[in-house]
Amino acid sequence: MKLGVCMNLNQAIPNVSATPKAQAPWILCCLGLTMLLSSLGTSIANVALPTLTVAFDVSFQQVQWVVLAYLLVLTTMVISVGRLGDLLGRRTLMLCGLAVFIVASLACGFVSTLWQLILGRAVQGFGAAIMMALTMAIASDVFPKEKMGRTLGLLGTMSAVGTALGPSMGGLLIETFGWRSIFLVNIPFGFVALMLAWHCLPKNQLPSDKRGLQFDYAGTLLLASSLAAYALAMTLGRGHFGLTNLVLLVVAGLGLVAFLIAEARVKSPLVHLHIFHNRVLGAGFVASALVATVVMATLVVGPFYLSDALLLSPSNIGMVASCGPVVSALVGLPAGRLVDRFGAGILSVAGLGAMLIGTIALAFVPINFGIAGYLLPLVITTAGYALFQVANNTSVMTAIDNDHRGVVSGMLNLSRNLGLISGASLMGAVYMLASTRTPIEGPRLMAEAGMHASFAVAAMLILLALGVSIFSTTTRNQE
Repeated sequence: MKLGVCMNLNQAIPNVSATPKAQAPWILCCLGLTMLLSSLGTSIANVALPTLTVAFDVSFQQVQWVVLAYLLVLTTMVISVGRLGDLLGRRTLMLCGLAVFIVASLACGFVSTLWQLILGRAVQGFGAAIMMALTMAIASDVFPKEKMGRTLGLLGTMSAVGTALGPSMGGLLIETFGWRSIFLVNIPFGFVALMLAWHCLPKNQLPSDKRGLQFDYAGTLLLASSLAAYALAMTLGRGHFGLTNLVLLVVAGLGLVAFLIAEARVKSPLVHLHIFHNRVLGAGFVASALVATVVMATLVVGPFYLSDALLLSPSNIGMVASCGPVVSALVGLPAGRLVDRFGAGILSVAGLGAMLIGTIALAFVPINFGIAGYLLPLVITTAGYALFQVANNTSVMTAIDNDHRGVVSGMLNLSRNLGLISGASLMGAVYMLASTRTPIEGPRLMAEAGMHASFAVAAMLILLALGVSIFSTTTRNQE
């Protein structure tokens, strides 16, 4: 399927700035493969956790670090590596990121202890951070603005394919070849991506003015520490918010304040604070975080509703849950074409409007509507999400100059990851609170009450994102 997509790209994206036309499909094939691998690395490991608890004879609290290590490093380093790409050259750093990802995948496949596996996953997450941060930046370097929608639409499709493929592919590999195969499978695909990057990616575009430019190590340490503290506060405790979580949140807040003070004083900061004066960028980051928080409701709350209210089997729950990523994958490229034709601003609003309709429907759908009553609003919500993602990414990446594309791409990925992390905690808490404190008795009706409350909160968050997006679009048109 991937090769079939790539072979048709000459018609899809005929013009490539500063790059021979014949190389365009191969560049996009390389970027799409890196996006798929980084998304697959996130989703494929979850299905292996029960197997790993038996293989290493450890508790769930210990084995969950196989997933957390990857996500923590990915989240904390994505801005820093984006900035490194701006300073050192994105082609060079992308090659390094792919090499790190391949070597770490190989190491994960041959470890003998759980802690070795966790270390390998952390290194793998570092490689994935480079891949995710630089993919959109390189696409913005190579392809012209009038084709950016469909370019980012295809990359979004590959990300959704990686997310959807992870659970089913991981389960099949574990059952057939054992748990080590879910890491070793990355090697051939990673090697293909590395060869494509080596032969096809354009030469490094270094900053136009290099005077005084150096990497901000202090800013990197402060930002990574505060992000790690926040991510741990949102994930530790398995839904119970205690003293440890509170302390971590305080540390995250203090670290963020220290980071902002440091960035305002340093000559070559990790993040230029004037970026946030650009309303398109600021609105794009905020809306992305809010929308990702809502998307997490479908991943966290949805399975509980399907199991406890609709009484579906685990296999059927998996099939229904996979509809979201499948819809996102199908909508991505058509959404990109629409963005190129009608503009990113109006279609960002349209995508959020569809999400608002879907979340409101999920907040009120009666339990007797069955699977169809859940599935139709889910499809509307995820289709709107795919449209918003393409439009918002296009809007942000076309609003920044070449010297800052890497760090802005990293910030866009970070806002999404923080939204997902926050959403897992927030939506899970709302569901548990609403389902356990409702006066209605019976597990089915309690699950229904929990889902209604969760998606009512989700609808309010989408309404807020819609306001931010409309404000950004209006002010941009006035300018």
